[in-house]
Amino acid sequence: MVDDARLAQLENEHVELVLRRFDRKDAWELGRAIAERALAAGHPVAVDVRTSSGILFHASLPGATADNDSWVEKKAATALRFDTSTALLEARIENGGRDMYEPGWLDPAVYAVAGGAVPIRVEGVGVVAVATMSGLPSAQDHDNVVDGIRGLGLLAG
Repeated sequence: MVDDARLAQLENEHVELVLRRFDRKDAWELGRAIAERALAAGHPVAVDVRTSSGILFHASLPGATADNDSWVEKKAATALRFDTSTALLEARIENGGRDMYEPGWLDPAVYAVAGGAVPIRVEGVGVVAVATMSGLPSAQDHDNVVDGIRGLGLLAG
């Protein structure tokens, strides 16, 4: 069960993380900033920024494996499908007791319900991309991506 404070934080981020704009240059800056921070910390992660139609940024840092790339794809697919961060979706599911992988729901070969993928929302447009990290515990993956989004300095609020 996710504690109330963490769930409230994730719900707040869902509303708060809306950008004024987001283009390919911003995608590069976001991915690079997250990757550089992870590299400096020695984190063996994959970092990715993509749209539903293609990859805008991808880095596989020292120590990361092909498994991290697979998790990036699955987390990103989940965030894009639900227009919600995978950490928030995971918390809602844990608190509601639902199994997202029950037959007829999510295919675990395509989707992953684990923190680390955060939709990129643009004011007046909606979700335009997703930024994802894989390699650390779910909450750390998520928080690193959120820090990167905030660091862009493009929040609409």
